[in-house]
Amino acid sequence: MPLLLLAAAADAALQYGEGDWGIEGSMKRGDWYQTKEILEKGRDWIISETKESGLRGRGGAGFPSGLKYSFMPKSNPDGRPSYLVVNADESEPGTCKDREIMRHDPQKLIEGCLMVCMGMGARAAYIYIRGEYVMERLNLEKAVEEAYAKGFLGTNACGSGFDCDVYVHHGAGAYICGEETALIESLEGKQGKPRLKPPFPANVGLYGCPSTVTNVETVAVIPTILRRGPEWFAGFGRPNNAGTKLFGIGGHINNPCVVEEEMSISMRELLDTHCGGVKGGWDNLLAVIPGGVSVPLLPKHICDDVLMDFDDLRDNNSGLGTAAVTVMDKSTDIVAAIERIAYFYKHESCGQCTPCREGTMWLYQMLGKMRVGNAKYTEIEMLWEVSKQIEGHTICALGDAAAWPVQGLIRHFTPELKRRMDQFHANKDDVTAQAVAERVAEEVTSQIQSEMLKGQSLSSAAVKTPWSPTGR
Repeated sequence: MPLLLLAAAADAALQYGEGDWGIEGSMKRGDWYQTKEILEKGRDWIISETKESGLRGRGGAGFPSGLKYSFMPKSNPDGRPSYLVVNADESEPGTCKDREIMRHDPQKLIEGCLMVCMGMGARAAYIYIRGEYVMERLNLEKAVEEAYAKGFLGTNACGSGFDCDVYVHHGAGAYICGEETALIESLEGKQGKPRLKPPFPANVGLYGCPSTVTNVETVAVIPTILRRGPEWFAGFGRPNNAGTKLFGIGGHINNPCVVEEEMSISMRELLDTHCGGVKGGWDNLLAVIPGGVSVPLLPKHICDDVLMDFDDLRDNNSGLGTAAVTVMDKSTDIVAAIERIAYFYKHESCGQCTPCREGTMWLYQMLGKMRVGNAKYTEIEMLWEVSKQIEGHTICALGDAAAWPVQGLIRHFTPELKRRMDQFHANKDDVTAQAVAERVAEEVTSQIQSEMLKGQSLSSAAVKTPWSPTGR
């Protein structure tokens, strides 16, 4: 059975998620063990251990977590408190890794919140959960209540002398609220639109106070790192790509699943070992989106050898993102798939930035034309330029997320786009020639009937054939 956050079920006969997700079952699996002693080692020790572990953010950007946490001010002379904000929105299509933690291991997330709050000097943690995650929210809220009842949260948490509260807040389903500043705006009761930066959340965040926004998986693995030591965690994966990672794998595979694996595992080994391989065999593979729909796809010849980590996927013009792996076999209409992704980003754009608001519509409309082939070769370059005018020209990363899938399609499947255009225009020419021939036949027939009605003698020389574009 694959490990999930390095904690197996207490009963080895049970699959992950079949055991007790409550606090008693969680404590049997090692959660909340010597938490007081860990907190007493202090803020600097927690940040130092996190840095040495090499943990990078698991929400998509891959920024070093220990470094990010260290940006929080040591003290606030003006008396403002500091906050931890946990991004549990998970609205990236295909992404379902954080859901498993909140369903089956909520205490791991809550204990992680306590330890990260201690490391940053934060007074409280706010968990912003996706509105559609009803079961996960209920489990999480009950887990928070259980932690308070045990004395693990609140005043003098775990008897450490450190005060920390945890609050659960659910959103209303807007994808843009996965962006950290839009999430903060939503938490404050405002419309979820990204803020201009600077100021950055570490200086002016939630309620105008220093805040750090981080991912569920990133926070949930912190207790295990602090118990086992940073060297243990850094022993997984390649340098600069340390640790384990949750992969949510779906699409044209035999066994869709969420699995925890070592970073830097090859894509093919990941799919063959845990998913039973691609439907129809590896040679039936067309392309893979390796990190959620916001990253460019990779064709089969790259998937043969690519490693599932931040650096190797970046070197292959893609990204690890949220590690939501979407597998597409040769039955997939690849242009239609990217068109559907473009529609999603057009729909989810908050409209604040002109390149994103207008550009996502252009991407969707142009891909609709290319899907049926009703376009010219020059429009492929035009589509690329539109994506480049969006990328890097918006307040948040939604513009980049909309542009990159289109760029991946053009980079690897331009021959397919051209083939569709050639086929469309060839069929159009055939249809045009047929229509002209039918119109000529109708005009000749009409003229013959007219002459016969007049009682005039008809000869072949008297019939005037209308002009034909074929010259015949």
